[in-house]
Amino acid sequence: MLSVGEILQKERIKKGYPLLLVEKQIKVREKFLRAIEENNWNFFSSKIYITGVIKNYAIFLGLDYRKILAFFRREYGRKEDMRFKKKVSSSYLISDTKKIATAILVIVSFFFITYFGYQMVVYLTPPKVSIIEPTQTHFKRIDKIKIVGKTEKEAAVTIFGERVYQNKDGIFEYEFPLKKKNNKLTIEVIGANGKKTVLVREYIKEQ
Repeated sequence: MLSVGEILQKERIKKGYPLLLVEKQIKVREKFLRAIEENNWNFFSSKIYITGVIKNYAIFLGLDYRKILAFFRREYGRKEDMRFKKKVSSSYLISDTKKIATAILVIVSFFFITYFGYQMVVYLTPPKVSIIEPTQTHFKRIDKIKIVGKTEKEAAVTIFGERVYQNKDGIFEYEFPLKKKNNKLTIEVIGANGKKTVLVREYIKEQ
């Protein structure tokens, strides 16, 4: 009478299936399939793992897995002294679920690290401020110029101790008098994170 392993091996060879093909189809590594066909039960940690592999193998080969499992239980039901490995590695199962879970974990971790890094940069970076107008620095016979700048809309802008308010786009304006030849403009901007930026420009009044 053929053993369970011999039945499975005979049917596989009859259908012309290599073990590698079976491995891909039922997600069980070739070395464990070979152990099944050779009736090498000590290769597994417990009878539960053996029955699981046998069932999937039989279904793939088009055999009645109930009969195959019945043969297995009949052959080895009385052999309670079989020695199985104490530890089992689930590596013999090529788990698609495990792969998907790992991929999701990697993606979530990547986005979390990216977001956290971006927030740290925002927290540590002082606010940006720029002068839009005027684009020139030398003026003739002009006593006052309009300064138009841009910064973050949540920032606080101060010019010569005076609080200057920007609009919803972060644009602010300031009338800057030219009282002498060299006129230094100092703009202080404090961001929502408490960081400060100081912008200094010098405008020349030519006589």
